[in-house]
Amino acid sequence: MSGFPPPGDKQALERGETLTPRFDANGLIAAIATDADSGEVLMLAWMTAEALERTLATGEAHYWSRSRSEIWRKGATSGQVQTVVELRVDCDQDAVLLKVRPQGDGGACHVGFRSCFYRVAEDGRLVERP
Repeated sequence: MSGFPPPGDKQALERGETLTPRFDANGLIAAIATDADSGEVLMLAWMTAEALERTLATGEAHYWSRSRSEIWRKGATSGQVQTVVELRVDCDQDAVLLKVRPQGDGGACHVGFRSCFYRVAEDGRLVERP
């Protein structure tokens, strides 16, 4: 069970001061990580209530691995720890935006790129453009 209070009415949800994240039917919320200095989008991941709570408590990004069905601290094995500078929620609190400072080699993608968005759709195919 989450330590977050349930979402209130529309006014409380959109303009209130209480964090009441709205998780989907699978208990997940989308989490976008951007570089705190450049604004570059680094990755999209998912969080459970526990992952969000750990992120807020530690100041380091924690996510939910849908393939492994477990919480993981970003960088635990790669060294690419994401130190959270700021955490924002969208207007209806069903997505979070993390402004982070990547540690280690500064990357975010498990394939080895700085950003997980390293391919461009061009003429019907994907072209790598780090």
